[in-house]
Amino acid sequence: MFPEATPDLDKRRAELAPKPAEAFAAFSKAVFAEGALDEKTKQLIAVAVAHVTQCPYCIKGHTKVAHRKGASPQEVMEAVWVAAEMRAGGAYAHSTLALDTLGETHPAGGQH
Repeated sequence: MFPEATPDLDKRRAELAPKPAEAFAAFSKAVFAEGALDEKTKQLIAVAVAHVTQCPYCIKGHTKVAHRKGASPQEVMEAVWVAAEMRAGGAYAHSTLALDTLGETHPAGGQH
């Protein structure tokens, strides 16, 4: 369904917009560098976020790097479950918008 991510596509993107491509690469390198969080933890966070944003390229790429940085399959799956809970939690939390719209956020007889 999705085209394969290839070095040729990366090269073409860089040719079409070199400055943003360079800036993005530098930003990515800085974000994933060892810091207060180790690289494995940062990659596990990326795996979780990739599942929430539903980017197949990010899921595959960050899962591979997380594994290379020492993440076990169990750690990767736990990160995915955290993503699932947060995605579901977002829907639950946003139900306040629907309830407010329906006038259900105030007790019976209360002001809206």
